[in-house]
Amino acid sequence: MPELPEVEVVRRGLERWISGRVVAAVEVLHPRAIRRHPAGPDDFAARLTGHRLGPARRRGKYLWLPLEPLTGTAAPTQAVLAHLGMSGQLLVQPQGSPDEKHLRVRVRFADATATELRFVDQRTFGGLSLHDTVEDDPDGLPDVIAHIARDPLDPAFDDAAFHTALRGRRTTIKRALLDQSLISGVGNIYADEALWRTRLHYERPTASLTRPRTAELLTHIREVMNEALAVGGTSFDSLYVNVNGESGYFDRSLDAYGREDEPCRRCGTPIRRRPWMNRSSYFCPRCQRPPR
Repeated sequence: MPELPEVEVVRRGLERWISGRVVAAVEVLHPRAIRRHPAGPDDFAARLTGHRLGPARRRGKYLWLPLEPLTGTAAPTQAVLAHLGMSGQLLVQPQGSPDEKHLRVRVRFADATATELRFVDQRTFGGLSLHDTVEDDPDGLPDVIAHIARDPLDPAFDDAAFHTALRGRRTTIKRALLDQSLISGVGNIYADEALWRTRLHYERPTASLTRPRTAELLTHIREVMNEALAVGGTSFDSLYVNVNGESGYFDRSLDAYGREDEPCRRCGTPIRRRPWMNRSSYFCPRCQRPPR
């Protein structure tokens, strides 16, 4: 599943190519793509048509575009929420170009720019939906994701509060990093990478972390995410792409994830993989010793 850097790459593309444009028409080609909009495809299309799409926003792995009125200065009261799921793609394509095999939703615009927004999703786990926004929220945050914590790249992320919450949880560090109510956007790949850099085993109890260790971990989370952003994210297959259909290259720089039996870049010990919560955890058994 795409993690924060991959979703942020898409957000930046939407910011450049889509934000500020007025919707002229919406075509829902597969109802499952808007299954989180209970009123159905026709209502979804009607509510979206005629609105200007505001600045693209993100919280964790969720993207949204506030619906701005064409006149006046009223704050957005609704937003289009996008979740990419396992294989969702938001692509900006020239009008008239061949449809993708798994095209689910098409959005056309009222300006002279001959491009349209397409939601493509092979596995149909992702989707688009319309939601009310949190009252007085300047970013038009959809109310259905108000419970999701800020991510470590958010300027408003509170490092001290995160450490206090970690210490108060009866859990292990990787479980905490994947808890979207505690910290959002990290995901399995970047959790393994940050833990490797911090020399922490994924089963380390959160209550044992000192404030300096938490600060070090957050530093490495931010470093690995920013490094991934610089090269377009991590793409293990053709499903993880930006709005222009281009893959990222951070998979070539991974130190732990996906490197089973390859030598640790620090000590040379073979990286190990262990099943973990229906996923895998990759770690160096020498640099990241398990807790007693």
